[in-house]
Amino acid sequence: MFGPLAPSHLLTPAEFDDITATNYRGTWLCSRAELTYMIKQEPMKTHDGRPGNRGVIVNVASNLSLVSRSETPAYSASKAAILSMTRSDAVDYAKYNIRVNCVCPGIIDTPMTSEVSPNDPIISVAPMKRKGTPQEVADAVLFLCSSKATFIQGASLSVDGGYVIT
Repeated sequence: MFGPLAPSHLLTPAEFDDITATNYRGTWLCSRAELTYMIKQEPMKTHDGRPGNRGVIVNVASNLSLVSRSETPAYSASKAAILSMTRSDAVDYAKYNIRVNCVCPGIIDTPMTSEVSPNDPIISVAPMKRKGTPQEVADAVLFLCSSKATFIQGASLSVDGGYVIT
């Protein structure tokens, strides 16, 4: 949930609470339920003999958890909280062989960004100069879930066409 574009002093407490409850608390509730189940299961075998995991969680933060943009205090904070929770959970659940990572998408071609023009600075500043696709985000998530990523823990993978490096 993105919420209204507004600096902190113009954002209402209700708007702030809605955004953080949906993005951060919602992610925490899902993760909490997943972890409770994963701790109880046996590690999964891998196809190539690598150590197996009891499970993998890939949270969805945002490139705005890594860089700033004006008038997004609640959204950016809620996504940064997801990034911090991911890292904390990665430390706490490594002993159970549970991997926890997150992806940080940029502008992705979805209904949420339908009004963002291809010439918008948020797109043109990124080296790839386009919106990403939902499939590109899904591919990043699938990689982090795969046995090709068994030693990746607590990572944040930017899927944003290079936006955060500019």
